Amino acid sequence: MESCYVQTHLFLFHILIKKGGEKVSKNKNSSSRKDEENVSNNEHSSLRKDKAKIESAHQECIDRAYRIPIFLSTTTHLNDNQQRFLNRLILEIENALLFPRTLPLSESYPESILTDIRRLVSSSYGMLAVNLRRFKIQTVDVNAGPLPPSTPFWIGSVYSQVEPSMAFQFGLPLLLVREEDTDTNNGIWAGGIAPLNLFIVWHSETQTVDQFFKTPEWRSAFANWSAQVRNAFYIQTEPQFKYRCE
Repeated sequence: MESCYVQTHLFLFHILIKKGGEKVSKNKNSSSRKDEENVSNNEHSSLRKDKAKIESAHQECIDRAYRIPIFLSTTTHLNDNQQRFLNRLILEIENALLFPRTLPLSESYPESILTDIRRLVSSSYGMLAVNLRRFKIQTVDVNAGPLPPSTPFWIGSVYSQVEPSMAFQFGLPLLLVREEDTDTNNGIWAGGIAPLNLFIVWHSETQTVDQFFKTPEWRSAFANWSAQVRNAFYIQTEPQFKYRCE
C-alpha cells in the first residue's frame, strides 16, 4: 500500500511539474511575442515620426520656394506685447506669400555684422523695418549748446537705423513701422528725409495688436509695399539680355 501511495504521489508530482513547465513555457512564449510586437510597434512609430519630419521639412522647403524673400529688420529683445505684434506681423508677411528673413534668427553668416546685413540686403527684394521700444533714456548733459528738455524718451535698437539705411542705399522697397514715440527725433526715424518720412505707427498703449492690423493705414501701406516687392522681384529676376525684338 505504501508503495502504491508513493507511486501515486510521484505520478501526481510529475504531472504538476509538467503542467508548470508548460505554463512557464507558454508565459515565456507569450512574453516573447509581446516583446516582438512592442519592438515592431516602436519601429513603426519611429518610421512614422521620421516620415512626418521629412514631410514637414519638405513642405517647409516648398513653402519657401513659393515666397519672395524679404528682409525683416527688428530686434530680438521684446516684451510680451511686442512679441505678439511681431508674431502677427510675420503671419501677415507669410500670408502675402513673402518670406521674412532676419538676423540672426533665420540667417547667420560667419562674417562681421555689417557684412551679414549687406549680404542679406543684397539677396532680398524688399525690407520691412520695425522699430520697437528698447531703451528709455533721459538727457542729462550735452557737449555744447543749451540743454534740451529732460523729458525721458524711447529709442530703438541701433540696427533699426543701420539696416533700413543700407536697404535704401541698395534700392529696396521699404516699409517702416514703429512703436509710438520711438526715435521720434533720432536718425532716419525723425522724419523729413524723403522718401523715409512716412511711418506706420503702432500705438501700443491704446491700440491692441488686432486693431493695428485692421487699420486702413496699415492695410493700404502693406498692400502697396507688397506690390513694389513683387515688381522688384520680377525686374531683378529677368535675364540680363533679351534675345527677341519687341
